[in-house]
Amino acid sequence: MIKFGTGGWRAVIGDDFTRENIQKLSKALVNKMKDEGVAEQGVAIGYDRRFLSKESAIWASEVFAAEGVPVKFILGSAPTPLIMFFVMRHELPYGMMITASHNPAVYNGIKVFTKGGRDADELQTQEIERYIRGIEEEVLEAACVSRGSEAGEPAVRIMEYEKGIGTGIIEEINPLNEYLDNIIGAVNMQAIRDRGLRIAIDPMYGVSNTSLRTILATARCDVQVIHEEHDTLFGGKLPAPSAFTLRSLQNYVVDRKCDIGIATDGDADRVGVIDDTGKFLHPNDILVMLYYYLVKYKGWKGAVVRNVATTHMLDKVAEGFGEKCYEVPVGFKYISAKMNETNAIIGGESSGGLTVRGHINGKDGIYASTLLVEMIAVTGKKLSQIAKDIEEEYGAIHMEERDYKFSQEKKDQIYDTLLIQKQLPEMDLEIDKISYLDGCKVYFKNGGWIIARFSGTEPLLRIFCEMGDPKDAVRMCESFEEFLEIKGNRN
Repeated sequence: MIKFGTGGWRAVIGDDFTRENIQKLSKALVNKMKDEGVAEQGVAIGYDRRFLSKESAIWASEVFAAEGVPVKFILGSAPTPLIMFFVMRHELPYGMMITASHNPAVYNGIKVFTKGGRDADELQTQEIERYIRGIEEEVLEAACVSRGSEAGEPAVRIMEYEKGIGTGIIEEINPLNEYLDNIIGAVNMQAIRDRGLRIAIDPMYGVSNTSLRTILATARCDVQVIHEEHDTLFGGKLPAPSAFTLRSLQNYVVDRKCDIGIATDGDADRVGVIDDTGKFLHPNDILVMLYYYLVKYKGWKGAVVRNVATTHMLDKVAEGFGEKCYEVPVGFKYISAKMNETNAIIGGESSGGLTVRGHINGKDGIYASTLLVEMIAVTGKKLSQIAKDIEEEYGAIHMEERDYKFSQEKKDQIYDTLLIQKQLPEMDLEIDKISYLDGCKVYFKNGGWIIARFSGTEPLLRIFCEMGDPKDAVRMCESFEEFLEIKGNRN
């Protein structure tokens, strides 16, 4: 089963993530491109440092080549935002990135990008799934495999990679400099040069090292890197920036008195930050800081976009500047679409992904990192002081986050309770409204909220609760735990 979630198609390597399924998905996109009359414009394909990523990119390229679709094959492991940028800048109809982003090492996957370098939306991915089903029916009818058999013409044909290079249908490219120059041209490099900042980088064994080191070294920063080697097991941890996974970076920043510690997830579309005191900054804090900075210090005007599970502090800051905050479902395709619709300044998620107006139409941890460094340089303030300024002006709120694993049977039961029967636990706070835009979200009259939703990238139920009082946030989460009988399933 090839099924797209909020972050593309992801599956366990050797289980559903197989050469056969990669080729089916590629052929489905080929057929879609042909039906849309854009096949001759070609596709860009990139890959990260995960196990089998490069091989998977080659297997995908061989399918496109066999069907006469030009392939721009990006040499070397690359950040996901680089692929998005290339698709946008060169006006390609589609792009593919082999990555499972922040998922555990046993996973790999494919992200599909559409015109403008956007994440494929739900309609696009549903169409790709429909094309895949058609190919599977052809394979079943012909009883043939990807390389053909006596049963007849194979449903999925390939052209060997080297032959594709020889014919020119596959072109190996390296657009990294073009991407980096675009970021360098968008930030105040002189302000950064003038500060002489010391910066620690943790690529989490992923693909951001070259990009971040190049940009920051160009700005005359003292750049120090940990976890830069290639390790497909990601050091035995999730390649996702969190308070738990960035403890080494925290110690490094404190020991070496760095101005900031920057981490990116496996494919560099998400960012994690350690401030000058060694404190882990939640992605919510990063979003609020950058929006505050762009409006107050750079004089930008415009709204902000967040998903349903991201801090409402953004609403407070927007209101303070006479602007609006828009709420959308989880999935960056919704954020980028709403940003384009409203000309918003910034959009992001509590999971660490964000983008800024005028850049690409998707998450970019490398650009976000550079902008954070610019913020320190331009304001002349440490991250801890900027956070304090915002809290003094807008107050403090606390978010409690919890993940739960369970069987498919239990998942179906929870889905029925929350989203079909729409039952809720008894809560001692007055409810303002309830939304089922994405999962079940309860808004309280005291300004707090709680949401329970199924992850679109992992087999998890996620509960987020934000309150002025941390005890209230914990209590509300526990009420949902008890009501859904999932206390023992906490991940």
